Amino acid sequence: MHEPVLFVAPGFRLLRGLLAVVVAGSLLAGCSSSFDATRDAESTAAQARWHLSVDAIGKPITETYLSAWKIEVAPDGPGLPNGSGDVATGGRIFAAKCAACHGAKGEGLIGDQLIGGAGTLASATPKRTVGSYWPYATTLFDYIRRAMPYNAPQSLSADEVYALSAWILNRNGIVPDDAHLDAHSLAAIRMPNRDGFVPDPRPGTL
Repeated sequence: MHEPVLFVAPGFRLLRGLLAVVVAGSLLAGCSSSFDATRDAESTAAQARWHLSVDAIGKPITETYLSAWKIEVAPDGPGLPNGSGDVATGGRIFAAKCAACHGAKGEGLIGDQLIGGAGTLASATPKRTVGSYWPYATTLFDYIRRAMPYNAPQSLSADEVYALSAWILNRNGIVPDDAHLDAHSLAAIRMPNRDGFVPDPRPGTL
């Protein structure tokens, strides 16, 4: 007795092949989606770890700490503290705390020259000092209080800074020998090179 022979139509073979392709494609798509999801999750986790490591650097700054640096003085005077100082007192303070770097007469040593230079800005060898170059007397106060003396910044009192400003301005011929400076009188000083600067339009168009 012979085994029965099964005849399969050619169209059926084609349909079975297409079905196999569809099933395989679905399996591959599922694997791809799973791989993408795993990769996205790993990327998100890595970013989270990176942000945590960055956030761990340093420590939050407090208002108390920050207030010590909020000492800026505007060109027209806002920010100047209470206090006052005169030329003679400024000379004594300068000799004790500033001359070692700036010279006994402010002529400059390892520190910048502070005095002199009038009329040199347009020459081949300009001397940019407080008297010849700086446009605002208030900037002198701000810089001394913020950064000087070099080895002990912010150690000077407001009275000492007013006195030093008075002495430096006096030696540059800007205030008289009996000048006594405070917030009002310092802001009222017009420096020789006040009009030697132009406003910076940035940000914006040049």
